[in-house]
Amino acid sequence: MLDTSPLTAAVERFADRLRAAPQSRLQQGAAQVALDLARELSLRAQRLEAASADGTAAGDGTGAAPARTMPDAGIFVVGDQLAVAGLDLAEALHAAAAGPVAGTAAGPGPDAAKAPSEMLDEAVRLVDQAEAGALR
Repeated sequence: MLDTSPLTAAVERFADRLRAAPQSRLQQGAAQVALDLARELSLRAQRLEAASADGTAAGDGTGAAPARTMPDAGIFVVGDQLAVAGLDLAEALHAAAAGPVAGTAAGPGPDAAKAPSEMLDEAVRLVDQAEAGALR
């Protein structure tokens, strides 16, 4: 069982800092950095979910519906958008690590480009880097 708590903790910490940030800091680019990160985490979760649903390798895009892009809902909600995207990715990683989904030929197991634990580590690094860049 994959422990996704490092990702959820990093996302929640960054989201809380965004929620507490002054408007001027958000307007100076912190909100855009966070929105870009939320969009990236959302796309990664969608790829994993699509791979689990159709039994393909994670991220190969075969048979997957077009990815949905997280909208820009404004600087004051970007913390919440980041939190949702991060939790979605954590759930998708947890499901990918659990193995094949019932009713599918195979999950994103050994033929996946990266193991769920590697994807988790990479996502945590992305969050940490974005937080450092946005709220220095």
